[in-house]
Amino acid sequence: MMDQTGGDDIEELKAADARQVHRAVREEGEAELDRPTASLLWSALAAGLAITASLLAEAVIHDMTAATPWQPLLVSLGYPVGFLIVILGRMQFFTESTITAMLPLVTRPSWRKARRTLRLWGLVLVANLTGTAIATLALTGLPLVDPALRDGMVAVSAAILEHDALSTFRTAIPAGFLIAGIAWLLPNAREQSFWVIATLTYIVGAAGLSHSVVGSAEAFTLLWAGQIDAARALGSLIAPAVAGNLIGGAGLFALLAHGQVHGEPTDNPPTDNGRG
Repeated sequence: MMDQTGGDDIEELKAADARQVHRAVREEGEAELDRPTASLLWSALAAGLAITASLLAEAVIHDMTAATPWQPLLVSLGYPVGFLIVILGRMQFFTESTITAMLPLVTRPSWRKARRTLRLWGLVLVANLTGTAIATLALTGLPLVDPALRDGMVAVSAAILEHDALSTFRTAIPAGFLIAGIAWLLPNAREQSFWVIATLTYIVGAAGLSHSVVGSAEAFTLLWAGQIDAARALGSLIAPAVAGNLIGGAGLFALLAHGQVHGEPTDNPPTDNGRG
């Protein structure tokens, strides 16, 4: 007969089912919605600064590899770097919050929760974009990196110019879906978290999908380098990516993730006593 310790070990190794994952992600979303404004802004600003490491890592690989048909696959190996820092560092990140903040809303809908969700998204997005703007301005305008590396950042960023506003929007939908999937997978990932994040974000980068926050770092880099104007950076590159990520993350993944447990017995989701 197995002793209690052995039984506990087996239970610990068992993967959580969909209802348990739903509860874990939902509770994380509730905690995010309850965070003070200052905490959200500082955490999201740090995420915007840190995610620029993806662009910097890609520029390093671009600068050290020859121009070949498979160079983009090599360059994309740097794409997960910023995501690993942000997600494992538990910083506030817009595309992760598309599912974490959405699940509390769809579980027990109310106008109050809708307002809190929009508040979270707005604060986090603005702070994320402010972070990428500051980081790229410093990297391109100050002697922090070698000129060759700055040129590599511009060269890597120029790939987003192949998309107009509509194609940026379309390619942002699967990107939002995949990044939201990371938040859903992490409760079961345990020590494999590194590989879950690295694999899914590498796919986003290698496939040339549009991510609102990394894409903003690329757009701001091109803006500071004089390659595009502010109207194109914000209106044709960043805004369509934000909209597509929201549809892919909150509109598709979050609703599908909730749909697979809808109607099943729940673990007493928290009630919303707010009015309106």
